[in-house]
Amino acid sequence: MRWRNEHDCRELRHGLGLDHFQGRTWRGRHHHVTLVTAAQAFLTLRRLDPKAHTPTCPSARSSISSRTF
Repeated sequence: MRWRNEHDCRELRHGLGLDHFQGRTWRGRHHHVTLVTAAQAFLTLRRLDPKAHTPTCPSARSSISSRTF
């Protein structure tokens, strides 16, 4: 569970831009954090959805098929 928490925090900071906010107001910071959190929730639900379609981009398909599990 700790690994999942650390992974989510890293994804929020680096992947979704939580650490890129440069405003000075509490309202702006709150707005930024809310949008980043909503984006992370959307991506998590998308990742866990068994009916989600894989990307149709040929390069994405080739990288997915080349992985070994």
